[in-house]
Amino acid sequence: MASMSAPPDHFALLGLEPRFAIDLDRLEAAYKRVQGQVHPDRFAAGTPAERRVAMQWATRANEAFRALRDDGRRAAYLCELAGVGIDAESNTAMPPAFLMEQLEWREALDAARAGAAALEPIEREVESARARTVAKLAELLDERRDPVRAAEQVRQLMFIDKFRAELRAAAESRVAQQAVGG
Repeated sequence: MASMSAPPDHFALLGLEPRFAIDLDRLEAAYKRVQGQVHPDRFAAGTPAERRVAMQWATRANEAFRALRDDGRRAAYLCELAGVGIDAESNTAMPPAFLMEQLEWREALDAARAGAAALEPIEREVESARARTVAKLAELLDERRDPVRAAEQVRQLMFIDKFRAELRAAAESRVAQQAVGG
């Protein structure tokens, strides 16, 4: 088994080209292949050092798979590989049009929670915005090779994904309320 210093990144570990647009089936197959090679059970009869290294490799493979299968995490990782941090906690600047869109979504969600509006139109609009953002990330990362502008899109995607979670929670709450009759 090779040392823990190589390969240098998640894509290399899984034998994939460092791109935003990836085939998720191919990612899963690559992950399973690596896990088959480094799974700690294969080294149960090995020395303590071999078992420790196998565990480290398996952990790295798990981390790589989790990071690369998620659009936002994969995009952030590619930006970081290019030397551009996302800085989501300290850099909250967003384009005015995006902020206005968020205000409209919040108002629509509040109205839906109050029972004055349906959730489905908001969900469709948010999914459409997410699809546009993911497409823009693919363009910026894979075609233009512009990690600085991609980092801005990653921050927007993070907000959209957080809002999607709020929408799911609101939908689940509505279903639960309907199930108990009120």
